[in-house]
Amino acid sequence: MLRKLLMPACALSLCAGSAVAADNGFYLGAAVSQSQIDAFSSNFDLKDTGYKVIAGFRPLDAFAVELNYMDLGSDSATAGAIGFNAEATAIAGFGMLMLPLPFVDLYVKAGVARWDAEASISSITTTRIKDSGTEFAYGGGVQAHFGSLGARLEYESFDIENTDGLDLFSLGLTWTFL
Repeated sequence: MLRKLLMPACALSLCAGSAVAADNGFYLGAAVSQSQIDAFSSNFDLKDTGYKVIAGFRPLDAFAVELNYMDLGSDSATAGAIGFNAEATAIAGFGMLMLPLPFVDLYVKAGVARWDAEASISSITTTRIKDSGTEFAYGGGVQAHFGSLGARLEYESFDIENTDGLDLFSLGLTWTFL
């Protein structure tokens, strides 16, 4: 009796193992993100839902490199007759160390982010402000994998001049091309 149950159980475990193993290779993805940028000098904070486009290469189970384009959102506020609008984007490159576990990968990432921010203040006239910079960026997350498909939840952060910095939370999908 035990022998009759053991053979199908072994066969199922082999199939399940191959179905949940993360694929290595080139991958593309996209994510919906929630960004928060707190200004130093005012009560205006940029909090918005944006998106992220992901391109990466995972040559080993424990290492990957990744490029991200991030739409950090836009926001506006008014105080009497004065209006304030702001929006920000970034491009980031990361090296990632991964801890592959059954069904999931835990990872940390570090790299650089090139951010661009635009703001306008309007009352009688409109004043436009543009700023950009390159900063150290870091983050981490967890990714569930189902063969070539990955679902990830992650956090990223980097400095933006004249603010308390950026905090970005995202939920996304990736697809690995072998």
